[in-house]
Amino acid sequence: MSDLKDIQSLLQIMARLRDPQSGCPWDLQQDFASIAPYTVEEAYEVADAIDRNDLGELKDELGDLLLQVVFHAQMASEQGAFDFGDVVASISSKMMRRHPHIFADTAVTDAGEVSANWEAIKRAERAAKGDQDSSALAGIARGLPEWQRATKLQSRAARTGFDWPSAAPVLDKLREEVDEVQAEFEAAAAGADNSAQLQEELGDVLFVCANLARHAKVDVGSALRQANLKFERRFRAMEERARARGGMQQLSLSEQEALWQAVKQDEKSSVE
Repeated sequence: MSDLKDIQSLLQIMARLRDPQSGCPWDLQQDFASIAPYTVEEAYEVADAIDRNDLGELKDELGDLLLQVVFHAQMASEQGAFDFGDVVASISSKMMRRHPHIFADTAVTDAGEVSANWEAIKRAERAAKGDQDSSALAGIARGLPEWQRATKLQSRAARTGFDWPSAAPVLDKLREEVDEVQAEFEAAAAGADNSAQLQEELGDVLFVCANLARHAKVDVGSALRQANLKFERRFRAMEERARARGGMQQLSLSEQEALWQAVKQDEKSSVE
């Protein structure tokens, strides 16, 4: 086997794992659909390592993500559809085509013009493939995490001028949507069968929250990951303190809330 730093080594490893006679039983059972969830998971692991600024972990997670590309390419090669070299050629061609200010003679003055050119080139690519969808929302993948798709939908709509001018009216809209959710909860408490309405109203709240994050130039996924990490950190600290009192289950809700507030205060004190 060649140098382990050579991509050919990884391709050879994947080919052996998928060998019909001597390959790994688990790897041989997989197909595109079964591997897809792992691909998405590995992308999130990369983002998590970046959030934690753990470069050693980032190296490992990027390797895991690369393996997903190699795995899909190997399965496609077995079907005679394409191979890893075709994947590399495709993305290389795309990057050169979408950066004419670097690889051709197009002139740009700032990153905004680069983004505008990128979108124009994407539209031309879709048209060349026979895609007749001329909407400003064309090409936004339905397989994206919904929070990410919400942000992309809002950003595309904003390019047509359909956008709030600042965060203030978005906050007003958020309060309006929260009031509507509260009304549905009150209706449910009164006996109404309104689970569909609750889902719709909660969806509206989340959509507006994504819009608020966009106006703040905050990535929704990163913000939620940070919130999750903060909750996990504080809850684990609560559990540690509660062990001396028999565990969380032995405490009343008010006692648990007191622990939560104590942990928060300790965090603030350690920062000050």
